[in-house]
Amino acid sequence: MSVQNLSGVEAMLQQMRAVMRQAAGAEPAPDGPAPAGGFATELQRSIRRVSDAQNAAQAQAQAYQLGEPGVSLTDVMIDMQKANVAFQGMVQVRNKLVAAYQEIASMPV
Repeated sequence: MSVQNLSGVEAMLQQMRAVMRQAAGAEPAPDGPAPAGGFATELQRSIRRVSDAQNAAQAQAQAYQLGEPGVSLTDVMIDMQKANVAFQGMVQVRNKLVAAYQEIASMPV
């Protein structure tokens, strides 16, 4: 795995830990304005990140198939698995959103 991928993973872990601390009440929310756009914007960013991960994994797999130097099979497989896990997570989020919508839509008025 390349150093760039490791730094990205570390940054993601730090963000996840910060969110967990905020959710547990151990750390107050950062001062300042909330991110613009809210949930819809964050969902779009997440979808874009998943798409970027899939595109990068596909490009790396193609580079390996073409025999480009510096591209190892292990890096290709790890990146493809990361993209797959990200996609499966996004599918689960979609399923939860659809289930929540259906539950709200079936509530009596």
